[in-house]
Amino acid sequence: MFRKSFYILPLLFCQLNTGLFADENQEAKTDILFLKIQELEAEIAELRNKIESQNYLIEKLINESLSSIEENTDDIENLALNADIRFKGIEDPKSKDQIYIAATDALEAQDFDKASNLFNYFVESFDDEEKTPLAFFWLGEISLINNDFVISENHYMELITRYPNHYRVPLAHKKIGDIYLKNNDQKTAKDKYNFVVREYPNNTASSLALQLLKNME
Repeated sequence: MFRKSFYILPLLFCQLNTGLFADENQEAKTDILFLKIQELEAEIAELRNKIESQNYLIEKLINESLSSIEENTDDIENLALNADIRFKGIEDPKSKDQIYIAATDALEAQDFDKASNLFNYFVESFDDEEKTPLAFFWLGEISLINNDFVISENHYMELITRYPNHYRVPLAHKKIGDIYLKNNDQKTAKDKYNFVVREYPNNTASSLALQLLKNME
């Protein structure tokens, strides 16, 4: 009996120690995990502060831009010469719309110099899948009215090459044909009109080109 107790007691002591070590290891792991969680929470808080700061700066720049635009409402064409409202990587929709509307208003009023300045400013300052190609088209139209044929063709080509799927592309091709015709280059003009008829048979530009071809016969 004594011999059995002699062996059992050390065994129980070892098991007890093993249990204590296991508990200590578990507590250590828990402490490490808790510290990691605290570190992550601190990093997240820091990132949140940085994002909030960046958002504030962006909002501040946009508000300053809008204030600058509103102060110059009576003389909007000066906006085209003011580089201070341009912010790299930031595009303010309100500024963009104001400039584009001012440009089209000037065009309707036949103030071509003002319209040209504003459209040029628009294409240099903003990128809009709908308005930018239209701005290039109207720049081409203004130059065509002023008989600046080389500049006009360049604007139409900007539209064609940069926005090949835009709905104004067929008409831009036709307008280039008009430029050739105005320069008395009837052969190249015919080639261009035939291209429009062949490539865009269901477009209004095709009907216009076809009528011009008939007139040239």
